[in-house]
Amino acid sequence: MDRCNLIIPLSLSSLCACHTHRPSSSSSPKTLVLTRPASFNLGLKLSRGVLRGISVNQHRAEPDRLDQGVTGEEVDKVANFQVKGDSASERQQKAGQLKKRIFFGLGIGISCGGVVLVGGWVFTFAIAATVFVGAREYFELVRSHGIAEGMTPPPRYLSRACSVICALMPIVTLYFGQIDVSVTSAAFVVAMALLLQRGNPRFAQLSSTMFGLFYCGYLPCFWVKLRCGLAVPALNTRVGRVWPLLLGGQTQWTVGLVATLISISSIIAADTFAFVGGKAFGRTPLTAISPKKTWEGVAAGLGGCIATSVLLSRIFSWPPSYLSAIAFGILNFFGSLFGDLTESMIKRDAGVKDSGSLIPGHGGILDRTDSYIFTGALAYSFVKTFLPLYGV
Repeated sequence: MDRCNLIIPLSLSSLCACHTHRPSSSSSPKTLVLTRPASFNLGLKLSRGVLRGISVNQHRAEPDRLDQGVTGEEVDKVANFQVKGDSASERQQKAGQLKKRIFFGLGIGISCGGVVLVGGWVFTFAIAATVFVGAREYFELVRSHGIAEGMTPPPRYLSRACSVICALMPIVTLYFGQIDVSVTSAAFVVAMALLLQRGNPRFAQLSSTMFGLFYCGYLPCFWVKLRCGLAVPALNTRVGRVWPLLLGGQTQWTVGLVATLISISSIIAADTFAFVGGKAFGRTPLTAISPKKTWEGVAAGLGGCIATSVLLSRIFSWPPSYLSAIAFGILNFFGSLFGDLTESMIKRDAGVKDSGSLIPGHGGILDRTDSYIFTGALAYSFVKTFLPLYGV
């Protein structure tokens, strides 16, 4: 009010002034009627204007106080700093996940390489343990809400029994050399258990269980047949000539060992080249099952897989021809690609990102082995059927 220094042109007497009107009739009761003079209305309007001016001046004074405290530019700087801090924390988190992924990936790769070189029971029991964990993850995916809401999952006790049966299949394959009879017998027993259960058996239970036996148990057994069943020495392998006798000497290097190493290395190269190529050049989506995969990444992965297969075939002198090495690389690539897409389809229906959380930075066992599930059977069939004398 001191700022305004205004004098309201109203006096107390004018504001309180009133005029008394008496009716002309003396007989009627006297009433007092108060009327506002024109000066009162004028004073009211002026007072309202003064109050508005005071409020406006108060609002106009707020920027002065802002200038004395925090300016708008400083507020923007603080907001930008917070955004940069959030982005920096996200980058640090991604960098930490990448380091963890690389660390555990190298550890798994070195361990698997040693197991493949040793072969025999060590390799077979490693496959059996991997199959058991993978089967448990598969049946948990089948029981997940995303899949179970459209079908009836198998009973939990039967899922656990199937996981044990799948883990025994590689051991039976190594001991007997064949797996067909044991798989057929296991499928028959599981089918009878489903049909004779209490309640109302459903076809979805039978189909999901049978696919689990095939996907998690039968197909991985071909890696045992490839590594341990093709025991013909790869005599032309130059690596075998300098291999220490303490580690088995030249006889350690069999066709099965060379084919397994080339197949696994080709799959790793296919995944790596597909990831890098998709990140750098990926524009065209491959399929809705896995939106991150692109045709450009597929082309890069195929090229890397073939190049790795040809390069290792020259190092190991197996297979002897370039055409066989190229065909082997193409076969490994498509086996790994469709194995990956199959597991992606299962996870997509289950509504999960990873099949499990066993391996930090990588997810579950199925997330790491999905590219190998079909490839072992294709590689074994190629070497056994299409290469005369196993390519020796």
